[in-house]
Amino acid sequence: MMNITASMVKELRDKTGAGMMDCKAALSESGGDLEAAVDWLRKKGLAKAAKKAGRLAAEGLIGIALGANKGIVVEVNSETDFVARNDLFQGLVKMIADVALNVGADVAKILAAHVGDRTVADAIAETVAKIGENMTLRRAAGLSVGQGVVASYVHNSVTDGLGRIGVIVAIESAGKSEELNTFGRKVAMHVASANPQALDPAALDPATIEREKNVLAEKARGQGKPAAVVDKIVESGLRTFYKEVCLLDQPFIFDDKKSVAQALKESEARAGAAIRIAGFVRYALGEGIDRPEGDFGSEVAALSGVH
Repeated sequence: MMNITASMVKELRDKTGAGMMDCKAALSESGGDLEAAVDWLRKKGLAKAAKKAGRLAAEGLIGIALGANKGIVVEVNSETDFVARNDLFQGLVKMIADVALNVGADVAKILAAHVGDRTVADAIAETVAKIGENMTLRRAAGLSVGQGVVASYVHNSVTDGLGRIGVIVAIESAGKSEELNTFGRKVAMHVASANPQALDPAALDPATIEREKNVLAEKARGQGKPAAVVDKIVESGLRTFYKEVCLLDQPFIFDDKKSVAQALKESEARAGAAIRIAGFVRYALGEGIDRPEGDFGSEVAALSGVH
């Protein structure tokens, strides 16, 4: 029998919001498979749809740099949030973003790139020595368009282009640049708030869609619904799912009576040309990095009897 540990229960509870005993039961039923346990809880109506937002678990800053028809977003981590308010560290992140804008999003190439007579890696090492805290360039991503703009938004900004959430959005169009920049920034703000998984249903991983269909179908069958009704429930549930996770289908945060796709059509009229959202990148500081938080494992073990 699979040994269900306290850390496994904690991870599932963080992911679903379900109770500890329910999480333990789900892990037992699924043989310790986390994703299968999430589905088990959802089929029982004990958890909301799993989201990929990730928990803030590292400090530092997200940095954004924009150029002609291109943009870059980087994440530079530090050990404490005090460093994010340090002018020296802020300057380092800005410099890294500017370098990445020129050399691309490959972390190894960014670190090897020269700024004067030193590399970016050297600059990070020097800043570590001065501030006394470990720092790393964790990741970078870029977007570009042949014609149009790359717009951006930084949430919880500490200074221009630096903050805790950073978004860049590629807007392809031959329309008026002022309208494209205005619409692009609104879309970037929407992405920061709504955290879509993909641009549209076609861009979603087919396995993600199939998994959602299975969860919806099993939940309906568990409620005793006949086969014909189950199919309709699945179809309706998928439409709701797309509105939750697909950018173009999501209710626009500036007017939730219309979708982002509808807002795009209205922007096209003002821009005088067709508009296509070619892509987006959203970085939230520390997402996906786990950090110990006290002795939670002992607490869970004591309450649920896991070891």
